[in-house]
Amino acid sequence: MGDSGSNISDPVYSEDDSDKVHKDCVNQNEISNGRENHSVNALSGPQELIAAEQNGCVAAELSFGEAPLSRVMREKCSEIEAALSEDPVDALKLKTLALSEGGLVNDALRRRVWPQLLGLDTQAATELPTHKELEAHAEYHQVVLDVNRSLKRFPPGIPYEQRVALQDQLTRLILRVIIKYPHLQYYQGYHDVAVTFLLVVGEAVAFQIMEKLSTGHLKDCMEPTMDRTSYLLNYIYPLIYRVHPELYEYMERSGVGTVFCLPWFLTWYGHSLNQYRDVVRLYDYFLASPPLMPLYVAASVVVHRSNEIFSVDCDMACIHSLLSQIPDDLPFESLLKQALKLYEDYPPISLEAEVQERFKKELQLRRYDDRPRTPRIHRHNGGTIWHHLAEINRLLPHWALVPHVAIPRFPSRFVFVTTAALIGLYAYLRMADALVMNNSVPVR
Repeated sequence: MGDSGSNISDPVYSEDDSDKVHKDCVNQNEISNGRENHSVNALSGPQELIAAEQNGCVAAELSFGEAPLSRVMREKCSEIEAALSEDPVDALKLKTLALSEGGLVNDALRRRVWPQLLGLDTQAATELPTHKELEAHAEYHQVVLDVNRSLKRFPPGIPYEQRVALQDQLTRLILRVIIKYPHLQYYQGYHDVAVTFLLVVGEAVAFQIMEKLSTGHLKDCMEPTMDRTSYLLNYIYPLIYRVHPELYEYMERSGVGTVFCLPWFLTWYGHSLNQYRDVVRLYDYFLASPPLMPLYVAASVVVHRSNEIFSVDCDMACIHSLLSQIPDDLPFESLLKQALKLYEDYPPISLEAEVQERFKKELQLRRYDDRPRTPRIHRHNGGTIWHHLAEINRLLPHWALVPHVAIPRFPSRFVFVTTAALIGLYAYLRMADALVMNNSVPVR
């Protein structure tokens, strides 16, 4: 975690600069209209929460720090305001601005633009379920556990009552979606997506956004099994091969598979990033992109870190450990441009055949590992070691396996000879110890 994560302070402006930012960027009176009347049931985004607790903030795992706006970003704010003021709203222009460098700049604008990117009617009223209905849902206790474990996703230093209110809202938000759509399966990581929208737009609009995404961008992740998700993760390897064949071969040889990028895809990187500004920037980008864009970003991130990957052993554990931690200093803006170009050059349809072939091999490996076992009598107890190793391999999550890389199956003759040699060595060493003890002169 970078040291910057512990410095939670407002941007530092001179009075003149501050006035200019407020004038050029956004109508602050409009944004804050009614803010003083907010209750714990209608909390604003993290910026308002932080402003209320500037003194005595405690360090948090997720940094909510901001930087002053540049002249270019202030001009971009004006462009976003202009697109929002058109009648009808220029949704195509907003999408272009969300994709371009800097995204939607700040949460005040995101509150207004994110619903437009998804074509939502934020004035539509929805009925809240009762607490009894929430508790009756089969996933209620799991959702509560996940929400209680997600404290690092909340702004630091907020009063206890507000934090509890946010957690209650997050729990209700998640359950409302899966109650309304019973065919959707809650997954761990879904709460990381929901909490970001809750912090920026509040519960009412966050519900509409999560409803839209759960029946669109995220629907493949919400199937009863992980098979579809496992299938989609395979897209990263054809992309890596097209950009960096040597890296592709190295990763394939290591057997690292795709599990390192599973949380990236499931949570839109919300679970894996330490900087709040990076999370919301990616959400700007993904809301304006096709559903598989997180995987194109994943391929860009992996290729960007190729030198780091080559610097560690060609080993599954080493490479997985490296890639599962995303550094704070990644140049996300250039990576997002690269991902967009990748998508334009190699759209999903052009990779489909390769992905199908990879997944077919994965299914074949799965069937092989799940085949019925015929009991065998081992002459030597040491032989059961290989049996246990095979069982561990068989029980690994299938999406964690590389399709054509399998644990080597040793012939029984090799196992017998190796086991006999090990037992013989052990007996020899014990006999040597006994001889030493017998020949030693006791001390009187």
